[in-house]
Amino acid sequence: MEKPPQLTPHLALAVFATANVVAAVFAPIQDCDEVFNYWEPTHYLNHGYGLQTWEYSPEYAIRSWAYTALHSLVICIGTLPFKALGLGKPKVVEFYFLRTTLALACALCQTRLYSVISRTMNPRVAIFFALALVFSPGMYHAAPAYLPSTFAMYATMLGFSAFMDWSGGIKTAQGITWFALGATLGWPFAGALVLPFLIEEAILASITGAISDGCSRLLQGAIGSVFILAMQIGIDSFFYRKFTCVPLNIVLYNVFSSGSRGPDIYGVEPWHFYIRNLVVNFNIWFFLALAAFPLIVTQHFILQKAVSKQTLLRSVVFVSPFYLWLAIFTAQPHKEERFMYPVYPALALNAAMSLHILLANFGSTDPLHLVSKIPVPVKLAVVSIPLLLSFDVGMLRTVGTFMAYSAPLNVYQPLHSPGVAKPGDTVCLGKEWYRFPSSFSLPHGVHAKFIKSEFSGLLPGEFSEANVGFGLFPGTWVVPPGMNDENLEDVGKYTDLNHCTFLVDSRMPSATPTTLEPDYMSDSVHWERLRCGSFLDASQTHVLGRLLYIPDLPFIPQRFRRKWGDYCLLRRRSSDAKGEYA
Repeated sequence: MEKPPQLTPHLALAVFATANVVAAVFAPIQDCDEVFNYWEPTHYLNHGYGLQTWEYSPEYAIRSWAYTALHSLVICIGTLPFKALGLGKPKVVEFYFLRTTLALACALCQTRLYSVISRTMNPRVAIFFALALVFSPGMYHAAPAYLPSTFAMYATMLGFSAFMDWSGGIKTAQGITWFALGATLGWPFAGALVLPFLIEEAILASITGAISDGCSRLLQGAIGSVFILAMQIGIDSFFYRKFTCVPLNIVLYNVFSSGSRGPDIYGVEPWHFYIRNLVVNFNIWFFLALAAFPLIVTQHFILQKAVSKQTLLRSVVFVSPFYLWLAIFTAQPHKEERFMYPVYPALALNAAMSLHILLANFGSTDPLHLVSKIPVPVKLAVVSIPLLLSFDVGMLRTVGTFMAYSAPLNVYQPLHSPGVAKPGDTVCLGKEWYRFPSSFSLPHGVHAKFIKSEFSGLLPGEFSEANVGFGLFPGTWVVPPGMNDENLEDVGKYTDLNHCTFLVDSRMPSATPTTLEPDYMSDSVHWERLRCGSFLDASQTHVLGRLLYIPDLPFIPQRFRRKWGDYCLLRRRSSDAKGEYA
């Protein structure tokens, strides 16, 4: 009998780590929430200043300082050797060190789940699981992201691993604790993913009659969860200087807010948003994930395979979290790509199980089955061509995203050259405010400021740097001015253009300059270009060019080629007399 393909845990770790570290180094930051709600507060804890969103105002307190402080501590400890040796530009090193650390943490969680799948289900299923994660553009962005939804994804993989691995006993308490960690320190809604496993525990306890054992395991998990929550409440209350339960505040804001408050004011999407998004980020794997439950039922009831009821129950439990999560968030009007991060491992597991079932039946040599009459080369082509196309499409999507949107991570580099920027200088952001990669991109003492653009919502303010006489980190508990939870503009967040030492701006062929968004790049009297990068003009690029990397080669029809604009860091000319813009 042919031995199933295997990948040792050490080799799997190397593969996951390589893919994730590449993403940490090259992947653009996709969501401004990652910058302003996590990188900037971390910058405040590490460097004493940074940009502050309304979510961190003690009036609202829907962001956890416990989560931010954990990452701040990782930076402090992990970058000590770099600073001692004088290697690199300190804040840029901190930025990439944390991203790399997150990427490696993700790889460890992936490897743990991979090993459990290989041991408890089938090595072939584990291989497919790894392929789905490594070659999917979705994981390229999710793995190194500094977001609670990504942290919840890490915890989800460890929670899945605990519930799936019954070697040495049922690990319900451990699984609940991992999910609780992801739900409290990460994202409260990720706790929904534990429900199928709890239902399985209840069913098994009722069938076997071991109700007391089941209750004991649930109680142990609950105690661990309460302990984690208590620790988080203590840390957050320390920073906010009042009793604060951030997970509860998040749920109250997202579920019970109404009218001019709540997440819907930041935009709503149609029901098929996540379907389109997952097709782009996982292509064939998403369709395989959707097919998991029907294939399992067909395998058991129609093909009459010899599978025990317990195995059937476990299989249904394993595939259920993906459907549950997709249903819950499809029903929500406000949708964002990062909301799917926690369920990415479940999607990959569903897809792997589906592919395994399909191949097991398609490769049948039983003369009673019609597929046995198909020549082996034809079978090989039918199987390999879609998978190879999936790998190619995934790589083209990943490369295309990097080439199209990497400029914001690169244009700030000249500021770190000797004599270019000095403490007290300001880097101003107009219409490009939401692509700012954080104050970690700026030299120490150089502040980011906002100038008025066509955007009319609420921009971040700045953490208080006031000396209040006692207490650590006053910016975490001093109530900032001009904050609201209705996305209402506060003019106090803007600085005058005359106070800008540097300016970041973009110029797209499709964009028409306006009074609030003039063409600063053409204003050679006041500004000079320090560094520019190409940036995709999405509105002028065909949908194929937006989704995938399309090379600019002569044989590519013009309408399919990508259209480019400029993304630049500008410096005020030394001969420019301030006040000319007044």
